Amino acid sequence: MNNPTSFPMSTQTVDTSGHFGVPNEPRPVVMILSGPSGVGKDTALDALEALGVRFHRVVTATTRTPRANEIDGKDYHFVSVQRFADMIDRNELLEYALVYSDYKGVPMSEIAGPLAAGEDVVMRVDVQGAETMRVRMPGAVTVFLTTATEDEMINRLRGRQADTAEQIAIRVARARHELAELPKFQYAVVNQHDCIEETAKTLWAILTAARARTDYRRVEIR
Repeated sequence: MNNPTSFPMSTQTVDTSGHFGVPNEPRPVVMILSGPSGVGKDTALDALEALGVRFHRVVTATTRTPRANEIDGKDYHFVSVQRFADMIDRNELLEYALVYSDYKGVPMSEIAGPLAAGEDVVMRVDVQGAETMRVRMPGAVTVFLTTATEDEMINRLRGRQADTAEQIAIRVARARHELAELPKFQYAVVNQHDCIEETAKTLWAILTAARARTDYRRVEIR
């Protein structure tokens, strides 16, 4: 009986720094979650956290008055107009805008620190701010969140009990214009009524897919 054919052992050094050709290193993802007012951006991120997904949730600075049950430092950094002006002067904000008569801005520290630590970063910004964020952070994943119907968005706005009928009308009119910006985003997610867990799972899938891209590159703030 013939002996099995022997093959010479390779003398090439095996690279143990990756997974069979894929670099073994942290791949933090930056997600820009945007969409009209009332589509459930905060609720979607709450649900994402409830699934056990680990990420840094960016806290935006604003000059508006806190709503009932909102917590300073968790929902927003509630600051005075003077403090906001100081943040602009010191170049502490990645972007800022006047939204419904109040200023909102994203503190640079909310992104740079977590990214350096290898954490995923997820921020919810208005559609106006998302355009600036795309330019300042090339490589970030952009997601447009919306409701299934306009009536559903209106019901959500009414349910918050934070706006007058006139303010809701303004938000709805603005939302119609913001929908025209949808093609500029990489992903569109419909936040169906009573299906918030499915919305969160979709966001989780987007984060996972972005990390697995062969053309992945770590986001750098410009």
